[in-house]
Amino acid sequence: TRCAPHWACLRLTPVSKPKTEVSLRVRAMRYLARREHSRAELHSKLLPYVQDGEDVEAVLDELAQRNWLSDARAAEQMVTQRRSRYGSQRIAHELRQKGIGEELIAGALPQLKASELEAAREVWSKKFGQPAQDQKERARQARFLQSRGFSMDAILKVLKNAAVNDTDSGG
Repeated sequence: TRCAPHWACLRLTPVSKPKTEVSLRVRAMRYLARREHSRAELHSKLLPYVQDGEDVEAVLDELAQRNWLSDARAAEQMVTQRRSRYGSQRIAHELRQKGIGEELIAGALPQLKASELEAAREVWSKKFGQPAQDQKERARQARFLQSRGFSMDAILKVLKNAAVNDTDSGG
């Protein structure tokens, strides 16, 4: 006699699938499908998966040749994502960490510096919203903006403008 199908009677054994190694090209395509990567960044992500006979540089060359891998696009995407939250100094530092070339960074900096004051005002407004009441608070606000990578010039303008607007409306 067979028992009625219930969980105690079911013997489920996990079926093990044979592991298939994903090629470097497929792995690289998966990374690029999520977001743009610089060549150096993608190279470092692929290195742990290199098998005998595989050439990371050849894979990266093929992707670049097909225009699927572009440092310029990676830099542009990163600048676009971070410009409203960070200053030009921090963005330039992050671009260098991702392996973006200095010529691409130098090309992006004028655009970043042009919008830096507005971005600093926006970040300051979201975080603080009101001018500092004393020197200690003013220094804290300045340190916060510095940690976000804004230039001292932009920081001083934001804090000065906030103080001027406060005295105009307050008294």
